[in-house]
Amino acid sequence: MKIQNLDPQERPREKALRFGLSSLSNRELLALLLQSGTKKKSALELADEVLEKCGALEKLMQMQPSDLMHLHGIKEVRAMQLFAGIELAKRINIQKVQHDPIHSVNDLIEWLQFNYGYEQQEHFIVVFLNQRNRIIHHQLLFLGTLHSSIVHPREIFKEAIRCSAGSIICVHNHPGGDASPSAADHTVTKHIAESGEIVGIPLLDHLIVTQQTWFSFRESGFL
Repeated sequence: MKIQNLDPQERPREKALRFGLSSLSNRELLALLLQSGTKKKSALELADEVLEKCGALEKLMQMQPSDLMHLHGIKEVRAMQLFAGIELAKRINIQKVQHDPIHSVNDLIEWLQFNYGYEQQEHFIVVFLNQRNRIIHHQLLFLGTLHSSIVHPREIFKEAIRCSAGSIICVHNHPGGDASPSAADHTVTKHIAESGEIVGIPLLDHLIVTQQTWFSFRESGFL
């Protein structure tokens, strides 16, 4: 059914204007981002196809625009509109944590899980803090399964010195969904912590995140 044939109060745009965006279902939000359908499909039907392709809404976090462009009615422009919304949400998320000092792991977890918990490859990120525990900078430094030959403390602390960091927090994701640290994770953490003591830039924590769970080396007594 074409959206213009729906009761005006049930059309995504009109419904959002009247009741707020939170009143919309996932398919209605997607339809709003897609803006319009095709000659044969409404924006809502196109949204249904996107959800079917994903399997679950959160799977969009693991996808790229090209993954949806084979769907009839979704070309470059519509795909980029949709993923621009996701990227904007990521940037809003990091701005929230950059505003206030980091007092505990809970101040970071939501942002880290949202940005990296859905990745299908291991990402190693370093968060650089100033003397007041505010985030100066964060950077993806390594990709791939972690072991000491890949994660070089010298690269971490070269960047830490460059941005005058007072301390660092290391983070990586486990795509499999289990946040438990491996033997390699323990080895890498030990090497980074020892290097931090030498250069005077302490490792405050090493966090492992997944979509739903997380692990803190500090809170677990390993730092």
